[in-house]
Amino acid sequence: MKHLSNLPTYVSVAFIMITAATLIYLFLIIRQSISHKKYAIHFLVGSIILLTVQAVLAYQDFFYNSLSSLPPKFPLIFLPSLIFIIVLSLSKKGKVFLDSLSSKQLTLLHSIRIPVEIVLFWLFIGGAVPELMTFEGRNFDILAGITAPFIFWLGYHKKILSRNILIAWNIICALLLANIVISAVLSIPFPLQQLAFDQPNYAVILFPFVWLPGFVVPAVIFSHVVSLRHLFINKTAKIS
Repeated sequence: MKHLSNLPTYVSVAFIMITAATLIYLFLIIRQSISHKKYAIHFLVGSIILLTVQAVLAYQDFFYNSLSSLPPKFPLIFLPSLIFIIVLSLSKKGKVFLDSLSSKQLTLLHSIRIPVEIVLFWLFIGGAVPELMTFEGRNFDILAGITAPFIFWLGYHKKILSRNILIAWNIICALLLANIVISAVLSIPFPLQQLAFDQPNYAVILFPFVWLPGFVVPAVIFSHVVSLRHLFINKTAKIS
């Protein structure tokens, strides 16, 4: 944990609150689904278990101490969530579940990307992530968070925006996320590191910021997957 020793306590507290807010908001969205209310509790319990395991491993420097090993162990942080999303997207019951969720409410979830970007900037100031992971570098993901409320209001509440515009917004925002995820991975100080050698990305393998790749980013990806399925793949799905 030495790489976070100079970090103000409020940065960690703020990110714990961001993660909690993401979890609670997703839980409420799933609970609102008429056909799959029971899945909300399953999601909540499963997420708490996942977050606890990630927290314990990160707090004990499991990922940090294995940085020099190949294959790297840090993909274990995000693989469970990504596998879960893939299974839902490919299975018959998973597709029915995805179609029962509200694209409107999931669009508003992307607003969480604003406080995440603020935390990343604080982490850069504290020396735990490189500048390229912030809005002063090559990270423009904050634009997704800023525009999300407008898409929510104009696209789903007022229904002024066309389906094509909503599709384009989701794709563009997904690409913004992909940009920072790739930069973040290539900045982690492991044998295949390609970026930010002067100030590597340590934060995402340490507690509590391990929850960024382990839960918050997958939650954002999940929201895009659901919305794009509703808008593009399955036009009869629930988009309200």
